[in-house]
Amino acid sequence: MPRKTKLILNPIADMGRAWKVANDLRPIVAEYGAADWSGTVYPGHATELARQAALQGYDLVVALGGDGTVHEVVNGLMQVPAAQRPLLGVVPVGSGNDFAHALNLPSRPDHALALALNGAPVSVDIGLLTDEHGRQEYFDNTAGIGFDTVVTIRSHKLPIVRGFLMYLTAVIQTILLNHDVAQMHIETDNETWDQGTLMLALCNGPREGGGFRIAPQAVNNDGLLNYATITACSRLTMFRLIPEVMNGTHGRFKEVRLGTCRTLALKSDRPLYVHADGEIFTSFGSNLRGIRFEIIPGALQVVRG
Repeated sequence: MPRKTKLILNPIADMGRAWKVANDLRPIVAEYGAADWSGTVYPGHATELARQAALQGYDLVVALGGDGTVHEVVNGLMQVPAAQRPLLGVVPVGSGNDFAHALNLPSRPDHALALALNGAPVSVDIGLLTDEHGRQEYFDNTAGIGFDTVVTIRSHKLPIVRGFLMYLTAVIQTILLNHDVAQMHIETDNETWDQGTLMLALCNGPREGGGFRIAPQAVNNDGLLNYATITACSRLTMFRLIPEVMNGTHGRFKEVRLGTCRTLALKSDRPLYVHADGEIFTSFGSNLRGIRFEIIPGALQVVRG
């Protein structure tokens, strides 16, 4: 039986190129049967559209956009009970497309859409962060504190470059301009430590920023989060770590700590800058100092083929 399908498009993904790509994909939708289209018009709109689609009985919700669009759709689907939760399909039309990469989805949008409409589902884990005030956000790929959040903020202000070059430029800017260390008390389900920290990332997938392999061993169906921290170190060391993180070999440096957990909670001596899948959770001006992360095993069914 054909799936009742909702396609959610972010028309401004990939610096506005997603709209044209989506237009070219319409014949594929017609080939596999009818589907309903919705476009996002403001931040958070995809979350509302995905939640509505679930409540309206759609069997499949396809996110057409980048990691931010997928993030919003996932948060919408996770707001409904598991029994009502539609399958998720992903057509990567963004700058990073890291979640699609973790799933080994085709990079060509036409191939990815055909797979989303006709493929078989697999279970994936979903992360959940909860701040000290009870505010929550789901994440499908990575969540970060400190350095990589500032990188994300800076990347949003670079309209000329795109893709991996955009994130690399933002990394260099952040090393030069935002070399800030927070003293953190960190507790996981199996260890506790105190550390001066430049960056902490919780990873459900192996990479972020379109090519930085933060946690090369991470897989999104093992019931675990992989964490990566960078301790207080010099700017020169941070520059030295750039190619190592791109290659996934940074774990050999004494300034880097890698591990796995099911839960991780921390408290900081200074405000925390936090992102979830590249979407800013707290930015400059926040006074958040405590947060908790956990993994929800097998929370979502994603069409993978």
